[in-house]
Amino acid sequence: MTTTTATSGTSGLDAYLANQKTSTAQNTTDATADRFLKLLVTQMQNQDPLNPMDNAQVTSQMAQINTVTGIDKLNNTVKDIGTNFGQLQLLQAANIVGHSVLVDGNELNLDTNGKTGGAYELDANARNVNIEVLSSAGVVVDTISQGATTSGRHDFTWTPPEGVSKDQSFTFRVKATNGTTKVGANTLMLDQVDAVSNASTGGVNLELRNSGTVAYSKVKAVG
Repeated sequence: MTTTTATSGTSGLDAYLANQKTSTAQNTTDATADRFLKLLVTQMQNQDPLNPMDNAQVTSQMAQINTVTGIDKLNNTVKDIGTNFGQLQLLQAANIVGHSVLVDGNELNLDTNGKTGGAYELDANARNVNIEVLSSAGVVVDTISQGATTSGRHDFTWTPPEGVSKDQSFTFRVKATNGTTKVGANTLMLDQVDAVSNASTGGVNLELRNSGTVAYSKVKAVG
């Protein structure tokens, strides 16, 4: 009696899967799964009837290939979610075109009524806070007294006093103290959004009138 000889167990499948771990990236998951199933069917057709493949091992091998396929599908799903989120963020950013936003900076840009404003963030409570407005030459032209101020963000408005030319650029700085101790302060400037665009590295950029290109994530508040 002649008996067909075949590789016993699933050693062939194990070798194949091990080789797949080091295969080049050009082999797609679908192609890998297809080759796996073809090999599995071939081995089952040619297995030794007296020494058939172990069902538990076959199930385990199939679970592995299904896991790889599932991970690939999950990665695609996450990628799609990221793309949709980026589109949503771009749409949200488009809604603030023409609006004012607060970003890091210390410029004071006068509006058509000759007024301006800005904000600052204190690292801690301060007993005394003064905002000094400087001319384009770096000379202090006005001081805004804020008195005792708590930590966090605070807004202010400013109109150039009599004798100060409006035909120049202005900047400001914050001096905050708690007794003899200086309190850290971060200055924030108002700027207008003229356009939005997708960033090459992902996310959304804002085209600001005075600050140029700024990441949407850098916006502190929208006016």
